[in-house]
Formats: sequence, structure tokens, C-alpha cells
Amino acid sequence: MPQVLVVDDDPHIRQLLVFALEKAGLGAREAPDGEAALVSVAQARPDLVILDINMPRLDGLEVCRRLRAQGELPILFLSSRDDEIDRILGIELGADDYVVKPFSPREVVARVQAILRRARGPATAPVSATSGVHGKLRLDAESWIAHWADQEVSLTVTEFGILKILAGAPTRVFSRDLIIDHLHGPGFAITDRTVDSHVRNLRGKFAALGAHDVVETRAGVGYRLGPCQGAAA
Repeated sequence: MPQVLVVDDDPHIRQLLVFALEKAGLGAREAPDGEAALVSVAQARPDLVILDINMPRLDGLEVCRRLRAQGELPILFLSSRDDEIDRILGIELGADDYVVKPFSPREVVARVQAILRRARGPATAPVSATSGVHGKLRLDAESWIAHWADQEVSLTVTEFGILKILAGAPTRVFSRDLIIDHLHGPGFAITDRTVDSHVRNLRGKFAALGAHDVVETRAGVGYRLGPCQGAAA
């Protein structure tokens, strides 16, 4: 049973989400603040963390930074403000998705289940092989590991999912809506800017290894896989 850690300083929200998650067949436990969340993860690593951004003492953004320094634990942000800066910053830190308060518990559960499905390695794109090589890029779709030349690239579940989608049809240009459909299923409500933030973060990780041509932008259309030869920006 997948285990979810719910981190929020509002006990009502924690109890509401724990109830909804358990009703959906997921294991759930609570942490009332960021410090308690880090202790809980250290004691028993969950499969996903639902993390409130605005908490006293240690906010969700700092907790996300510290968790990201330890590995690629899937994270879903909760935000009390409909604030694009918080959203984009959260995605760039490595969060896999976000929900703005007030929210429907069903929506949160649906997003958690979508992230967990990707983390378990389901097909998110029309990729027939379990692995693929594109120039210096190598993807292992079964273990969800990406390599550039001989170096492993640490990607979040969502970042790998986007790369896998593009690599599944290297000559095709994918619109943002189509990428969202492959990641979450048709009708999933996230913004185009969320996809752009994931792609920007993805590019940054490869650029740090000298790879500036992994993802190409087609203005007004979307994204496609680049030649992956390590060309300069």
C-alpha cells in the first residue's frame, strides 16, 4: 500500500486529507509542521509527500529543498494563495504538482494517484521499447533513469515523464495540452505554465552537464526532442 505523508499546520486539513486518502486505499500519516515532516521522512520514507507551502518556522519550500537534497521523493504542494510565483518556484524546486486552497479532497487524491502511477513506472507515452538511445541521451523506461553520456541525470517523476513522452516520438511536436494528457489523463486541470516550468527545470539539469539541445521549443506549438548531441546553447 503506498504511503503518503500529509504536512500542514492546520489539523482540520490534515484530518480531511488523511480520511480521503485512506478511503481511496492509500496509507496516510500526518506531520503538523516542516520540522516534524523531516523527522517523519527520516524515520520511515513515504511514497509521496503532500506539503503545505505556508507554515511557521520551516515553510514548505525549505522542506522541499531539503527533501530534494536527499533524493527524488514525489511532492505535491498545497498553497493557500493563488500565487503564480509560489507555484512556479515550487515546480522549479522539484515538486511534481500543486493544488491551491480551497480544494476538493477528491482532486488531491486524484493528483496523488496520478503521481504515484508515474512513480511506479507506467507508460505515459507511446514508447514501444523499455529503453531508448537518442544521441547522448539514454532512457531506461522500466527503472525511470536517464543518462547523458555516462552520467546519470537526477530527474523528478514528472520531468522523466515529459522526457519519455518526447522520446517516444522523436520527430513529433507535442503541445502542452497533449503533454498534460499523457502525464495525467485527458481533462486534468493544470496550466501551460506548469509544463513550461517542468521543461525549464529539465533543461537546466541537462545544461549543467553541457547538454543544451535535449528539448526544442516550437514557438506557438509546443516541444519536441532535440538532437541530443550536446550542442551549445
